[in-house]
Amino acid sequence: MTRLSVEMLAADAPEPITSAGHAQLGIAVLAGIAVIVVLITKFKLHAFLSLTLGTLVLGAVAGAPLDKAIASFTTGLGTTVAGVGVLIALGAILGKMLADSGGADQIVDTILAKAGGRSMPWAMVLIASVIGLPLFFEVGVVLLIPVVLMVAKRGNYSLMRIGIPALAGLSVMHGLVPPHPGPLVAIDAVQANLGVTLALGVLVAIPTVIVAGPLFSKVAARWVDVPAPDRMIPQRASEDLEKRPGFGPTLATILLPVVLMLSKALVDIVIDDPENLTQRVFDVIGSPMIALLAAVLVGIFTLLRPAGFGKERLSPLVEKGLAPIAGILLIVGAGGGFKQTLIDSGVGQMVLDISKDWSIPALLLAWLIAVAIRLATGSATVATISAAGLVAPLAEGMSTGETALLVLAIGAGSLFFSHVNDAGFWLVKEYFGLDVGQTIKTWSIMETIISVVAGGLVLLLSLVI
Repeated sequence: MTRLSVEMLAADAPEPITSAGHAQLGIAVLAGIAVIVVLITKFKLHAFLSLTLGTLVLGAVAGAPLDKAIASFTTGLGTTVAGVGVLIALGAILGKMLADSGGADQIVDTILAKAGGRSMPWAMVLIASVIGLPLFFEVGVVLLIPVVLMVAKRGNYSLMRIGIPALAGLSVMHGLVPPHPGPLVAIDAVQANLGVTLALGVLVAIPTVIVAGPLFSKVAARWVDVPAPDRMIPQRASEDLEKRPGFGPTLATILLPVVLMLSKALVDIVIDDPENLTQRVFDVIGSPMIALLAAVLVGIFTLLRPAGFGKERLSPLVEKGLAPIAGILLIVGAGGGFKQTLIDSGVGQMVLDISKDWSIPALLLAWLIAVAIRLATGSATVATISAAGLVAPLAEGMSTGETALLVLAIGAGSLFFSHVNDAGFWLVKEYFGLDVGQTIKTWSIMETIISVVAGGLVLLLSLVI
């Protein structure tokens, strides 16, 4: 298992923008994070503005010249958006195509038609995991809630027995599996291999979602026994469509980018020759941007055309898909700026210096940092990008597999115990008609199980990778 080692990183340590000591840097980090937390939770300021102001406070308290702190922030913002912005945009377009064409409903209806009785929770977790691959968590919740409520009501199932597996599938995909924003930012921060991270993320996700979904739902159903609220059953997208795409083409479109990225990772491992033509081809088609772009282009013919969408509807659909991610891009970019300021101010090296004698794995440290920021801010994305900036120096000298596990450790920590400062908490509470206590006993505990199980699996994998 990789241990913290300052000697290993000394040669490649970043040039600090300030000569502040460890105590001053530690205070600066706490002040910066405290400002972000207070602005988000107390004053309800947008995360983009909170991260920007928190970064300036960090630089000021660390004693950095203001112009250098601003330069670090803008450099980090630009680099992060350049690295993941296109991927987030393509993922949003694919998700919008999937929703508006009725493809998501087709997958849901097909799987539910073949499931019943005790297999229903397993069907729900499968549906959520598949649909959750290209969709942001909030979009996935909105898509699946009608299905969860209708299945629970018509089949006379416990709402928690059906709802928890669906939420677990979406949440695990959101925290551990690219191309979701959090994992993408962490991959960019620690320079991890996306294909390897995707493969290991899926490996960790499968047992995690089983434990937090179908298995925990049995307990949650006993703790909270509530009926599905009639008032929260909205209209499904495909109810306004005369026809919709088939199950096979829809599933193939969703899985196409995953298959291409995993194929690239496999070819890189098997051939391992940058001059080999086959490897060069897969390096192109398996790159995240090309893989997602291919899925979007294929989706025009497999999703939109079968649903009766003409070419005149393509541009408005793309515009509607891109509009909601403006805020996400700004938050992710500001998080990258905060990360770069942390690195340039010497905070990463400080973490290494202080912890070099600790008997604590780097992966566990990354998980704990992400947990602390998640509890404070309520945002899994903010927790991921902030923690990634703090632990990025730990990735120096790590193998490809170890850096991938570092990303997953951060992602697992970012999902820990969602509570009242998390928008997802209130989304679940209102849709399921729960009170605060019931939401904590179901949703919050489920998130904690995901975080702990995934973190434990990452540590176990580190023993063999």
